[in-house]
Amino acid sequence: MRRSKWMACTMAFALTTGLVGCSSNVDKPTPAASAGSPATASAAPVVPQGPTKFSISLRTLNFDYVEKAANLNEDKWVKELEKKTNTDLDIRLVPHADFEKKMVQMFATGDIPDVVQAGASTSGKELAGSVQAGVFLELNDLIKQYAPNLLKTIPQAAWDEVTLNGKIYAIPEYISQPSRRATWVREDLMQKAGITKDPKTVDEYLDMLRAFKKIGVEHPFMGRQDFKYADIFFGAYDVYPYLSQFEVIDGKVQPKFFDSENMQKALQMYKTMFDEGLIHKEFATINPTNFKNIILSGKAGMWEMNAQELLQWQTQLKQAVPDAKIKIIPSPVGPDGKGGGYLYSSGARSYLINAKTAKDKIPGILKFFEWQTSEEADKWFDLTLPTEPKTDAEVSEQRYLSGFLHMVKDDAFRKQILSTTQEGKDLLKTFETVLPNEGRGGLEFDPILEAMQKNPDIAPLSDTAPAVLLTHMVKMVYGKEPISDWPKVIEEWKSKGGNDALKAANELYQKRSGIKLRGPEAQKWK
Repeated sequence: MRRSKWMACTMAFALTTGLVGCSSNVDKPTPAASAGSPATASAAPVVPQGPTKFSISLRTLNFDYVEKAANLNEDKWVKELEKKTNTDLDIRLVPHADFEKKMVQMFATGDIPDVVQAGASTSGKELAGSVQAGVFLELNDLIKQYAPNLLKTIPQAAWDEVTLNGKIYAIPEYISQPSRRATWVREDLMQKAGITKDPKTVDEYLDMLRAFKKIGVEHPFMGRQDFKYADIFFGAYDVYPYLSQFEVIDGKVQPKFFDSENMQKALQMYKTMFDEGLIHKEFATINPTNFKNIILSGKAGMWEMNAQELLQWQTQLKQAVPDAKIKIIPSPVGPDGKGGGYLYSSGARSYLINAKTAKDKIPGILKFFEWQTSEEADKWFDLTLPTEPKTDAEVSEQRYLSGFLHMVKDDAFRKQILSTTQEGKDLLKTFETVLPNEGRGGLEFDPILEAMQKNPDIAPLSDTAPAVLLTHMVKMVYGKEPISDWPKVIEEWKSKGGNDALKAANELYQKRSGIKLRGPEAQKWK
């Protein structure tokens, strides 16, 4: 396809309906067994002797070190990385807050770097259908030829996320523990409040939050805009309104938020917290920066965050409250005795290679990523800087080196770092004993259902409810609408394109096409 034709197609679909990619079956061939295209199977390119120079786009991901850097390409750690990998990087940063918008603009203008960082899936909204349009290389044979250790190191489930019709289109960062988000609590405040046993049920959690308020904690539960990292009680009732949270009831596919009884119970929990002053009164507008700053100032008793970040937050919190201590406890359980955050996919971010990249660069690019999965790389990224940073600047730099520049790794946790201290070993134990026992799985459609692409208001994201739902959810918690009106919200969702989405979802499910299953309980729907 000529560039001009593809660009016109991309713009039209990205700004209105989105491109619809080919559906991929649940069961996919392994990378080693998949055949590459004639282009990738051609004669091997000549490998240059000097450094491989290539451009790469990277999302800033809210990393302080990255967003404050005057020119990341001149950063000392980038220079060291180039030496170790025999590369010359041209890093092009994509603002975290405007990621999807900036990515669509990049594809529309055709100014695409040699390597593009994207989300976990080849059908991600930010890619604007570019994979299906032939913008990126098929990598099966190239990986086998130049970076075979990638296939050995990265789990098959992560490769499945970036495979379309048997063809690999990206190198995935992977997540070995899909139950990644956890319930964090101030252990020192629990002791001060006389709480000697971790809460389990929603009611026991509510009692703990009330005890926090009684001893003067300003925000017993720290809320955040769009319920992000503040949604754990939706998990208790198994009603997450997210992209991967469809279920099958009596043979029919439906979103979990269709469970009106449990959705109303979850919303009532948030309204109770709001009415009693147990959650920040302005939670609906609290952005990520303010959310973290309020917690690190010592004003919150409980919140949610990715488990791997605990030690960094602990270090930063102690600067304001020297005696503070954070711990992770089992998430609140609901009527079925289960709970936890939504389960992540097996892939995190992914790296695609522009089909127009000079052939002699490809071996060096692939070897760059292969080195990142080596034991040498693990030690350099994780152990070069102090594993117990003491200041904000040290925390920021350590997170940047081990989390941002280390692009292909197990993003569930950093085992090298955690193994160096007793606190780290304790956190590793949490990954082994707490997180594997919780988390809500479900059914997901990939690519996103066309009806949802046409109607963004009804389309959920990975951890954000559809806009049409969010508006009502916030109003109900604030007491502006009755929670009992939730069935009407479902009907509104249906009327705005939801019925078309349901029809397509059930047709795909009957064919077992274009679906992904998250979590062991979802296997019954196979």
